[in-house]
Amino acid sequence: MNIDIKTGDPRTLKLLDLNARFMRHEQYQQLVTNLRRDQVLTSTPFVWHDVETGDRVVLSGNHRTKASVEAGIEEITWLETSDPLTESQRIAIQLSHNAIAGEDDPAILKTLYEQIDDLDLRQYAGLDDATLELLADLDSPSLGEANLTFQTLAIVFLPDDLKEAQDVLRDALGLAASSDAIWVAQLKQYDQTMAALDLASKSADVTNVATAFGLILESFKDHASELVDGWFDRDTGEPKHHGMAPLLTLFHTDAMPTKAAATVEKALQQAVARGDVPAEHRYKALELWARTYLDTPA
Repeated sequence: MNIDIKTGDPRTLKLLDLNARFMRHEQYQQLVTNLRRDQVLTSTPFVWHDVETGDRVVLSGNHRTKASVEAGIEEITWLETSDPLTESQRIAIQLSHNAIAGEDDPAILKTLYEQIDDLDLRQYAGLDDATLELLADLDSPSLGEANLTFQTLAIVFLPDDLKEAQDVLRDALGLAASSDAIWVAQLKQYDQTMAALDLASKSADVTNVATAFGLILESFKDHASELVDGWFDRDTGEPKHHGMAPLLTLFHTDAMPTKAAATVEKALQQAVARGDVPAEHRYKALELWARTYLDTPA
């Protein structure tokens, strides 16, 4: 796309008849006030020049253009393209410019706002009441994206695949994986994850990312028992922490034959009925069995 920098009267520009982006009345009036004070538009609109009709249509920056007219500014600068654009292309540009917007890190925003010592300049900053109330309640620094160097890896699961992945993460790592869970990991683990996907793809000769990720989960599940070193000290025989230990690391499986499971279930019911094991902590039956076994001479 060819882009030119143009300067002219904002009144000559045509605003959109239908604009999805809106601005609250208070925000718009603050914008007009700021422009009236500055007498210059410091953020450039994006304009499409229809060479057939001569119209210059503002695809992005309609509120700024309108506010500059209301503020009495006679000349502004804008970016302009004269490339032939279909209506679909113009709408797509309009929506993309509206959709791509950054967010403020609350802690940094509060720090910057508090450095403004002039009341008029604080008003000029244009923070609304809701934002000011949020800043007033902010007591501690946040771990916002503005403070991080990060890379995002998004994996979307279909229902059956999601359940399988959740089961592996829950059984092996004790993670409660909700359907919209977001986890933060070290940046180097992004490269490790991508390398693991590449390795799984090449090893099994598959080009589907979902299949490769499934292979990683299966491989992890097969070796999950090695995670016992995370909570068990083999030298002392004592636990390394006071959290929970995944049963998968103990039994090297997360399932058992139903015939064996039925025997275990009956034993558990009996242990609970006798009061040997609390109903809310049935796992203590395993500890009871283990202690009895250890106390029995070989």
